Amino acid sequence: MGKKVMIVGCDPKADSTRLILHSKAQNTIMEMAAEAGTVEDLELEDVLKTGYGDIKCVESGGPEPGVGCAGRGVITAINFLEEEGAYEDDLDFVFYDVLGDVVCGGFAMPIRE
Repeated sequence: MGKKVMIVGCDPKADSTRLILHSKAQNTIMEMAAEAGTVEDLELEDVLKTGYGDIKCVESGGPEPGVGCAGRGVITAINFLEEEGAYEDDLDFVFYDVLGDVVCGGFAMPIRE
C-alpha cells in the first residue's frame, strides 16, 4: 500500500468523504467561501482533512438541488485546490466522486480539463 491518495467530493450533498473521516458531512469549499465572503479568504488547511489511511479529503459542495449549477462549485473548488498547491504533494491518485445523474454537460467539463 503506502500510496498517497486524495478524494475530491464533487456532489453538492458533500457525502463522499464522511465514512473516511468517521464523521457526518464535511464542511465544503463553497460553504466556507460563502461564510468567509470569498474563496480567496480560505486556506487549504481549512478545507482539506485527513482521514483513514492518511487519505486526504475535500468536498466541493454546491447549491441546493435544483437551485443552481453544481458545475460552478466544482470549477471553484478545483481552481482553489490548484492555486493552494493541493495537487503538489506527490499524490499517487486523485479520485473525483461525481454525480451519477448529470442532467447538463456543464458538470463534467471542469474535470476534463
